[in-house]
Amino acid sequence: MTLDADEFIRRFLLHTLPDGVHRIRHYGFLANGHRSAKLALCRSLLDVRTPNPATGPASSPETGLPPHRCHCCGGMMLVIGSLPRPTPKRSAFWNDSS
Repeated sequence: MTLDADEFIRRFLLHTLPDGVHRIRHYGFLANGHRSAKLALCRSLLDVRTPNPATGPASSPETGLPPHRCHCCGGMMLVIGSLPRPTPKRSAFWNDSS
């Protein structure tokens, strides 16, 4: 598709915001600003207890290892497998003893 310069700039500027307007990328009850308050409201409306992370399992039933915590939300992660670390390939230059 070939566009005139004016039409290209018009279409490009449809994707920009005016000065002073902030783009909202994260919204809803899981938005960072009011996450705990919104989750508490959702739990009360649904009549659900607040989960207690201290009552979680001490170890994974599959592996027997302690559960891992997500660094973002603090939720429990279950390791279902791991990939072996690849061994670095050394060049012939490093193996030469002379």
